[in-house]
Amino acid sequence: MINKVTLIGNLGGDPEVRRLEGGTAVARFSLATNESYKDKDGNFQTVTEWHNVVVWRELAERAERSLKKGMLVYVEGKISYRKYTTQEGQDRYVTDIVANTFRMLERREGAPDSRFPPAENAPAARSSEMPVTAPAEPVPAGGDDLPF
Repeated sequence: MINKVTLIGNLGGDPEVRRLEGGTAVARFSLATNESYKDKDGNFQTVTEWHNVVVWRELAERAERSLKKGMLVYVEGKISYRKYTTQEGQDRYVTDIVANTFRMLERREGAPDSRFPPAENAPAARSSEMPVTAPAEPVPAGGDDLPF
């Protein structure tokens, strides 16, 4: 059986971190994902879904250090349902994404992005270095030469 969730979205706020009695760190943050579609009138509409994300231990400490409101983040984990009873005796149900990994998809403000050299150091593109390719030949009617 598989219980796997993959999300890419923006943080709704800085992670809220707390420590349990044994010192275990747990962080919670909200993540917004957007979906766009055309309505019946041809206008684009955007629907935003909010997800509650929970991370534990070292991952919670990393979230506390590196995640900030508004950042674009990749999150992978599992969906978890829980029930609790309020002080008034009402049952409440909560859906969480328990993340086992996350990755920032944009660099933090003021931090150099070591994956790419600065643009001013990039060599200038020269059109003479671009390979010229011949247009593709049309596939004859009735198929191609593939053996399968």
